[in-house]
Amino acid sequence: MFADHRFTRMEDVRAQMTMVVAPVQWVVSVPSDLLNWGALALSDQQALVDENRRLREQILTLSHRGQRMANLTAENSELRELLKAGERREIPYITAELLSLDNDPFSHQMVIDRGHRNGAYVGQPVIDASGLVGQVTAVSAYSSRVLLLADASHALPVQINRNGLRFIVQGAGRYGSVNVLHVPDTADIREGDLLTTSGLAGRFPPGYPVARVTEVYHDPGQPFARVSAEPTAQLQRARHFLLLFPPPREEVDDPIWDESMDISAKAIHAAQRLAPVEPSDVEEER
Repeated sequence: MFADHRFTRMEDVRAQMTMVVAPVQWVVSVPSDLLNWGALALSDQQALVDENRRLREQILTLSHRGQRMANLTAENSELRELLKAGERREIPYITAELLSLDNDPFSHQMVIDRGHRNGAYVGQPVIDASGLVGQVTAVSAYSSRVLLLADASHALPVQINRNGLRFIVQGAGRYGSVNVLHVPDTADIREGDLLTTSGLAGRFPPGYPVARVTEVYHDPGQPFARVSAEPTAQLQRARHFLLLFPPPREEVDDPIWDESMDISAKAIHAAQRLAPVEPSDVEEER
């Protein structure tokens, strides 16, 4: 130790000794490495077992819902046929994955890995496995920016799934809360009500979950109640999304009023998505 401290020639000796001691150090560290590997393997195996059990339960639940859905679909088709209503179209979609999340606390946006080369466009609805996430606001070749539902500048029309009342939902600037605007104090809205897209604006297709009402506060003397809701989508945890391609809204090109100031029969049938009738048939009905 004295020679190593006083003379530099001992550095070569120390290097040679290190080469001799290195295998011994490796052998000594083997038991601890094995224990760490075994603990990691067991923890991963337990996590896989738990995940497998959750997925099996989810499969059973979805299978039960699928069986009921088949019956409801058949019943819905019969009712639509009786009412002469057009069938709802399946909405095509593409999958997307999260690339980055905006770190600005005053802006709730994210970037996904789909761009205009994949068919993405500005205003396109984005959903996850639980509900509506937001809409595309900017598109590049291979990525898109999505404005989240919780952003304070985002608003959309919704309706209560229980009774069909329609309102406007606006982001509150927090991931876990949105505001329901202009709710009359006497409106039939309760905690736990599910809010879904109404489809009135033409951008979001109807029927997709948006939020669930968490608080309804009636302020005495005020005409409107303060209503808060929690988004159903996993805005902070989801990594995989769907970009929807809703069909364009059908427009009636013919005028609603004819020359005699009567409602045009062709316009009525077009609005009802029925085949247009001949003018002679309309005269006979009159």
